[in-house]
Amino acid sequence: MRSSYVDKPDDGKLLTAAINGILGTLDPHSSYMDEKSYRDMRAATSGEFGGLGMQVNMEDGLLKVVSPIDDTPAAKAGILAGDVISQVDGAPVKGLTLSEAVEKMRGAPGTEVRLEIMRKDQAAPLNLTLTRQIIKTSTVVKRAEGDDVGYVRLTQFNSRAANELKQAFQDLAAKAPPEQFKGYVLDLRNNPGGLLDQAVRVAGAFLISGEIVSIRGRDPEQVHRYNAAPGDLIEGKPLIVLINGGSASASEIVAGALQDQKRATIIGSRTFGKASVQTIIPLGQGNGALRLTTARYYTPSGALAPGARRCARHRGAPGRAEGAGGAGHDAQ
Repeated sequence: MRSSYVDKPDDGKLLTAAINGILGTLDPHSSYMDEKSYRDMRAATSGEFGGLGMQVNMEDGLLKVVSPIDDTPAAKAGILAGDVISQVDGAPVKGLTLSEAVEKMRGAPGTEVRLEIMRKDQAAPLNLTLTRQIIKTSTVVKRAEGDDVGYVRLTQFNSRAANELKQAFQDLAAKAPPEQFKGYVLDLRNNPGGLLDQAVRVAGAFLISGEIVSIRGRDPEQVHRYNAAPGDLIEGKPLIVLINGGSASASEIVAGALQDQKRATIIGSRTFGKASVQTIIPLGQGNGALRLTTARYYTPSGALAPGARRCARHRGAPGRAEGAGGAGHDAQ
């Protein structure tokens, strides 16, 4: 190619394309991130990043929305989980890598981007114009429903999720005596997931014992089991967990654990579905990182993921296991 191609090729672009080509033969969730994409992924994990405010994933060459994030341009424009983004500013997305597609949607806050959206059961595409902004995700929303039900919505499983969830329940208890609440609602709808350790801590916050999730890699003898530590935040009171098609990754781990342990009633529709764990493997200064599927996760009953198709981020060697910008997904 160097000697015979009609134009002088860019070695860096060729290498990136080669890496993505190899990873693309494995599964939809393994990919290469250049240095900028890697920085953006880490920023999204911390809970603040720039863009439109949705989690996306590349599936069979299509850029699919995993979930819009509350109170962001994407959510306000009416983008839904399952929407397919076919064009960005008039240019087709098909043929791009996940990182390249996300990069096209990112930009300076205040600038506009035009998206063509294909939606299931709708013949004609939707054409939307969104204004980019700095996305500061609020991890927890809390309120009392009537006089006797506590409601907590968890929007994602970033590094603050478990601590903010605990604080939300403490705040509810401070506003009213605990005996006033007859039960609680944990809302995981449109929560695209995130860090595995946060999923374990959130599920464990409502359990006093028992398995939460197991992670199994290529070697059948290497099984990591995560169990609950004693201590139920709501002291055994009834718990309802709300889910939908935008509940993915760590959300499915939490819902699956609480359902299998008979600790909560699950209400809603089939979740997004992902049963794999991605490990983020840094490639050295300036070289970005690999997002590589390294394991599958199972709920306490032994089921392979509650919804059946998608993932959670897992911390562990080599590198950091993180599963999604929402677990195999990229936030933008």
